[in-house]
Amino acid sequence: MGRGKIVIRRIDNSTSRQVTFSKRRNGIFKKAKELGILCDAEVGLVIFSSTGRLYEYASSSMKSVIDRYGRAKEEQQLVANPNSELKMLCALFTGMERVIV
Repeated sequence: MGRGKIVIRRIDNSTSRQVTFSKRRNGIFKKAKELGILCDAEVGLVIFSSTGRLYEYASSSMKSVIDRYGRAKEEQQLVANPNSELKMLCALFTGMERVIV
């Protein structure tokens, strides 16, 4: 028999909240590592605690994951709105015309 369901809400006791955060953080890091290994995926995970402390995991380097995310986001925006690239090129062309003249 499996575990019972818990109500997902903020834990009031700060000690219990910190213990839960640590356990769940370790669990999600383990899952991220497994996903990267099993599926040959590039994984990046960033977590900030309630005190502002940074925890991160990357299957390669965090910089390469973030750079790849940025490139993918730009490509996605161009596909979603092809006119934005056209407007950018027109603005660039207009600026070049001013320099030449």
